Amino acid sequence: MFEVIYDGSKNKNNIKDVFPRVLRSLFERDPDVIYLDADLMNSFGTIGLYREMPERCIDCGIQEANMMGVAAGLSEVGRKPYVHTFGPFASRRVFDTTFISIAYAKLDVRIIGTDAGVTAAMNGGTHMPFEDIATYCVVPDAMVIDIADPVQFEDVLWKTKDRHGLTYIRTTRKELDNIYKEGSTFTLGKANILRTGTDVTFVATGIMVGVAMAAAKMLEAKGIHATVIDMFTIKPMDKAAVLESAMLTGAVVTAENANVIGGMGSMVSAYLSSVYPVPVVQVGIQDLFGEVGPEDYLRKRFNLEPVDLVEAAEKALALKKA
Repeated sequence: MFEVIYDGSKNKNNIKDVFPRVLRSLFERDPDVIYLDADLMNSFGTIGLYREMPERCIDCGIQEANMMGVAAGLSEVGRKPYVHTFGPFASRRVFDTTFISIAYAKLDVRIIGTDAGVTAAMNGGTHMPFEDIATYCVVPDAMVIDIADPVQFEDVLWKTKDRHGLTYIRTTRKELDNIYKEGSTFTLGKANILRTGTDVTFVATGIMVGVAMAAAKMLEAKGIHATVIDMFTIKPMDKAAVLESAMLTGAVVTAENANVIGGMGSMVSAYLSSVYPVPVVQVGIQDLFGEVGPEDYLRKRFNLEPVDLVEAAEKALALKKA
C-alpha cells in the first residue's frame, strides 16, 4: 500500500544515498545478492561498501558489455546480480549482450541505469539516454521501471530481488520530488492512481510524476480536474488502469523523460487506439538528441515542465470536444 504526500518539495534523500543503504540490507538478508559496477561506484555512493565488502561488490571497469556477461554468468550459478552504470551504457552500449546473454538465456539480472534523460544534465548529449525505455521495451519478457521518488526506489530494489528475467530500472542519482510516504509499498506491474479527476488523465512516469501532480493543481485552479497515474512499471504496462481512466475522462496526456517514439506514450497510444480510441497527447522528447546544460534548463528546453503538461491537457480537452 502507498500513501501520496506530494507537496512540491524535494525528498531529502538522494538516490545515490538510498542505494548503498538498501544494498547493504540486501547483502545481509540474502547471501546470493551481488553488485557489479563499471567504475562508477564513487558516483553512485557505493565506494565505501566496495572497500568494506569487496567479495560482494565487483568493479568491472569501463567495460560495460563485459560486465553484463559477468552478470549473466553469476546468475547462471545462482547469484542475484544488481548491475549499475549510466543509462546510455546500461542500454544502447550493451544491448546485444543483454539481449542474448541475459534475456534470451532466461537469466535473472537487475540493471540500474542512472542519469536517465535530462537528469544527465552537464554530462551532455552523448550521456543523455532518451532511447533506453524503447530499447528495453522491445526485449521479450523484460520489465522496465522508471523511478518517481526514493521511497519507490527502495521498495523496487527489494521487489525485484527474486524476479525472474531481465529487469531494467532507470533513475537519477540525485534528488527527486516527494511523492510517497516513507514505508509505502508497490506492486510491480500495477500503476498507482495518485489523484482522480473526470476531465483528463495524466499517465506519467519517473521525474514526470511530480510534474504531472503540479500540472493537475494548476488545472484545478481553472476548474479542470485531472487524474494522475504513476506508470512506474512501463513494461508490462497496466492496461486496465489506462483503459479505466480513459473511459472516465475521455482524454489522455502521457508524460515521460524519454523519447516519445517507442516510449511509454507510444505504448499508451497504441493500446488505446485498439480498444478505446480517445485523444492522446504525448509529452516527452520529440525525436531529439540530448544537450549539455543544467537540468532546470533542459526541462524547459525539452518542454517537460508543468506548464507544458497544462498546455497538452488543454489540447487533449479541445480534441475531445471536437
